[in-house]
Amino acid sequence: MRSEQIPVEFMRRNQILPCGDGKFYITRATPFYILEDLRLIYGEFETELIDEDAFNEKMEEYLSSIEGSVDEEGEIETSFSEDLLSGSDAPIIQMINSIFLKAIRVKASDIHFEPYEREVVVKFRLDGVLHEITRIPSKTYQKVVSRIKVISRLNVAEKRLPQDGRIRVNIGKKQIDMRVSTLPTVFGERVVIRLLDKSHKILTLEELGFSGKDYEIFSSVISKPYGLILVTGPTGSGKSTTLYAALLKIFSPTKNILTVEDPVEYQIEGINQVQVNPKIGLTFATGLRSILRQDPDIIMIGEIRDLETAEIAVRASMTGHLVLSTLHTNDAPSSIARLTDMGVEPFLIASSLECVVAQRLVRRVCSECSYPYTPSEKERELIEKVLKRKAPEKLIKGKGCEKCLGTGYSGRIGIYQLMRVDEEMKSLITRTSETDRIRKLAFDKGMKTLLHDGLEKVVSGITTIEEVLQVAGR
Repeated sequence: MRSEQIPVEFMRRNQILPCGDGKFYITRATPFYILEDLRLIYGEFETELIDEDAFNEKMEEYLSSIEGSVDEEGEIETSFSEDLLSGSDAPIIQMINSIFLKAIRVKASDIHFEPYEREVVVKFRLDGVLHEITRIPSKTYQKVVSRIKVISRLNVAEKRLPQDGRIRVNIGKKQIDMRVSTLPTVFGERVVIRLLDKSHKILTLEELGFSGKDYEIFSSVISKPYGLILVTGPTGSGKSTTLYAALLKIFSPTKNILTVEDPVEYQIEGINQVQVNPKIGLTFATGLRSILRQDPDIIMIGEIRDLETAEIAVRASMTGHLVLSTLHTNDAPSSIARLTDMGVEPFLIASSLECVVAQRLVRRVCSECSYPYTPSEKERELIEKVLKRKAPEKLIKGKGCEKCLGTGYSGRIGIYQLMRVDEEMKSLITRTSETDRIRKLAFDKGMKTLLHDGLEKVVSGITTIEEVLQVAGR
């Protein structure tokens, strides 16, 4: 057993400490169920009973012998890191490592462990869609949860409350961060693990999927020295990726770029990124206030969630800063009403807002198993009605192969709706926040629907009509 797999705070709280040769020091205060949980994970081990004073001395010796980083409160912080390829003889560890490896190899974004009465279903989220991968007998699932809790520094004994933790694993030279969330359910704890590949390259603006005209407009807007730029869409629609790509596009050593995020998903060299931490009072609003005292040129805010953050962002964009952020709205014109509903004055929105981009993600047709087919009459009518041109004779879809797990899709691309806020639009916003009137003016000025942009990608052989209709509607 490797002692670094057990969090220091867990050992201190439960009065248990490794003493070498597979043995543990315990005291009379050590809970019996903690020993049982550890045996579930690691197998049998010996214990040596000592008094609490001796235990505290042993703990101090242990802390001074391990490498760690000391935070502001003086706590030793150790992070679990393991090479999945190194293997282990323990069946539970082998099972979990195998699931992790498969998820990473197929580029899953999440792993779900869903407990039911007789068994636990394991699913991967691949390109935004959940796929069942395997099933685990309920009788062995508690060992799986206990192992995941130990390596993500969670309380193994706490089964009644939700918990959040992190794991860092290695596959050769590749490093993967995993965010772990547990949730108590009727049949046991549900576990969801979000995978973040730290070696994964951040997409550039050119790779996102903007059409030629939208790309030119967005590139010119983010190159301005000041103003507010919003990216809208539901959770998981790629908003953060678009913001990161925009920052990479305008990055310069001569500019001071600061971000406040929750969480910091990808670290960008040359950009100072702040992680929100509400537990200690570091919210978007407080972080943003502090950032403004750091002489920034460009500010990225992970999300505008409340009036306080919105007002600071708007005023910062009016005082010589370029501000990029996200909102949760269905389309670009709706963002005006969302800000006014928060309490932001219309004249402030009009004075600061330069551009709004609404987006969704659609799956790409798998390049390994794609084939041409003749579109149906309904498909042809839809394309001709929306795009105002003749539908092509052939479209592309995927048969399903080993590479794409039989889905016919591999990877994703964005579909976009870009609304430029020019002088006429600013004038309208000061008079009204009615979404219908703003939407009509935007369409008059050339704004496309998400469906329009999606069907352009269908005609180009990138995605399918079914996929576009699923995320953009009719």
